[in-house]
Amino acid sequence: MTKTRVLILFSTLLVVGIFGYFAILLARGYRFDLKTLKFNPNGILVIKSDPSGAQIFVNGGLMGATDSNISLAPGTYDVNVKKEGYIPWYKRLTIEKEIVTEANLSLFKPTPALVPVTFSGVISPVVSNDFSRIAFAVIPNETLEKDKVGLWVMDTSSLPLGFNRDPKRITDGSLNGALWQFSPSAREILLETASGVFLLDTGSFTPQNQSVNLASKKSLVQSSWEEEKTNKLQAKVKNLPSDFQEILERKTYSYVFSSDENKILYSASSSGTLKSNLIPQLPGSSTQKEERNIIIDHTYVYDIKEDRNFLVDNGASPLSIAGGNSGGAKRRMFWLSNSHNLVLAEEGKITVMDYDGTNRQSVYSGSFSAPHVFSYINSSKLLILTNLGASSTPNFYSLNIK
Repeated sequence: MTKTRVLILFSTLLVVGIFGYFAILLARGYRFDLKTLKFNPNGILVIKSDPSGAQIFVNGGLMGATDSNISLAPGTYDVNVKKEGYIPWYKRLTIEKEIVTEANLSLFKPTPALVPVTFSGVISPVVSNDFSRIAFAVIPNETLEKDKVGLWVMDTSSLPLGFNRDPKRITDGSLNGALWQFSPSAREILLETASGVFLLDTGSFTPQNQSVNLASKKSLVQSSWEEEKTNKLQAKVKNLPSDFQEILERKTYSYVFSSDENKILYSASSSGTLKSNLIPQLPGSSTQKEERNIIIDHTYVYDIKEDRNFLVDNGASPLSIAGGNSGGAKRRMFWLSNSHNLVLAEEGKITVMDYDGTNRQSVYSGSFSAPHVFSYINSSKLLILTNLGASSTPNFYSLNIK
């Protein structure tokens, strides 16, 4: 009886061990080949899409839907993701044995609808450092009511069910020739007019005749804000590889972090070389072509977690990035808040691309005041400044891209 129990126990452990071994092989991507009667090492492809439920085609064949695991033999594949009503996504991906290759993507609409957001005209829009608010002026004309004139602030966050927050007027009066800038927190605006310099609360209305003239303290306020912005940036930069810190400090015009702070968009002010292997290579890292030879006036994205550097613009014409103030450039590039996509706004065209510069998709072609395009916080809509080709003062229109 004892021998029988030992035999059953031993047999059970053997069967569990065999099935466990096979389960581990399957989890690592191995698949049994009926022709060779062997387990061959495969890789796993995982594609997550927004919206979900899109079809995945590998080398032209339907392999399943997004948010599922696909086992593939090691090699290079042409991967297409398609969903009705959206622009197809394409990328060439390399699958390695026993490695999970993951792609996170957003699908965008080919025919977005324009919806007016403002109606009284928009002059000189300025975006806050965190992209959460936009300030703009409405100037007087013969048909405009007096209570419409002044400085307005608009939140770029969307309310549930797609409703927008209406712009709020924070001061009155004609602002022809005026200048304004946000504080680092976007809670205040420094307004400079012909009659003085005023510090305004972005959450409430303050008539100009009740505002305190801070002209004597203008430099102090601006230097304090600049110091705050610099300290915040330095706190982010200090954890980067030292070689890349040197690139940012000495060889860039400007740079801006993605929302998740895992990537950096930057424009090179001089040429140089970014050393390889600044951090250990991660399994499943991007297999897209990178560029570590940095060229002046070119724009790049550095993936901090994967130590990969991608060329996203070749500098054929002036391009602005950080903050949103163009400095006279008619082209502007900025992050969507999903941290996976970039937006390129240029004369007559708006393009969305993956952060590595691939998969460029035109989401709008038509008249607008380049480069004045901004993103809503949820990445589902853009805000563009246009008069739709008319001679009137341009207004903001929302552009649904998802």
